[in-house]
This record gives sequence, C-alpha cells and structure tokens, in this order.
Amino acid sequence: MGGDQLVGALAGDEVEDEKGDDIRVAEKALYMAMIHEVRPLPDAHRLIETLKERGHTVVLASSAKQDEIEHYLDLLDAREVADAWTSSADVEKTKPEPDLVQTARDKAGGGDAVMIGDSVWDVEAAKRADIPTIAIRTGGFGHDELVEAGAACVFESIHELLDNWEDTPLVG
Repeated sequence: MGGDQLVGALAGDEVEDEKGDDIRVAEKALYMAMIHEVRPLPDAHRLIETLKERGHTVVLASSAKQDEIEHYLDLLDAREVADAWTSSADVEKTKPEPDLVQTARDKAGGGDAVMIGDSVWDVEAAKRADIPTIAIRTGGFGHDELVEAGAACVFESIHELLDNWEDTPLVG
C-alpha cells in the first residue's frame, strides 16, 4: 500500500486529513536515513532473469518514490534485465487501487499479464485490473490472507516459485 493510502488506512481519515502530508514527509526522511539497510530478497534477481529467459516482459510495479526506485534498481542489479518499472509519480492512487498494475501492463505493451507480489495490496490491485497474482509469503501476510484476497497460488519463497514454475499462471 502506498503512502497516499497508508496513513488513512492505519490512523483513519481524520488523521489523514489533518496530518497525512506531515507524516509522509517525516516517514520519507526516516526511511531514507535507513535505506542502506534494505536488502533484496533471496533469488529476486534470479526470478527477473528467469522470467526474461522464458520470454516474459518484466515490469517492476512499485509505488515507491523515484529516488527509492533508483536505489532498488541498483540493489537488484535490474536496470539491464527489467524492461521497465513504475514509481508513485506514474499514478494518482497506489495499491490496492489498480492504477499501478494497469500502468505496468501498459508499459509492458498491454495484453495478458501476471502479477507476482507479496501483499494483499498487490493481490487486490491486480484483481481489480483483472490480472492473476502469484503470491510469495515474503510480505508478512499469511497463506490464507493471500488466498482470500484472490491469489491464484501462494509460495513460501521465490526459490519455491522457481522450483514449481509449472504450477503457476506463468505457464501457457
């Protein structure tokens, strides 16, 4: 869930209206002071490479700010592998609204798409865009939560997804 939605979801509309912008400014400064501690998930780069090797267009659909995206692209060593990426600047509303997923699909050239995500917000956004989601349990959500949100399948890790590729909407 993007920052444009998070404050209201956690603290209510009144806090969003009165302090939402101030909270986002404070969060940004605190997060940027710690961004160097972020690490890619195991097998994240390998997943991107595998998707490309198997003929898929890869668009990284993030609602992060552009400076954060730049950091993540370098961290994942993904600039030369991914076909495109998104940022919060590309949309009016972030996940769970479908805007980001639709923008990513547009950047991929339209047509059929599959979302790989790790939160109920990813699943809900993709569902609203009529895109199936492969969920990976790296975002702190339980198997049942992801299935209830609409995930087509759920894996414990990227490694497990790669080992069970044939059991996903990516085949066919």
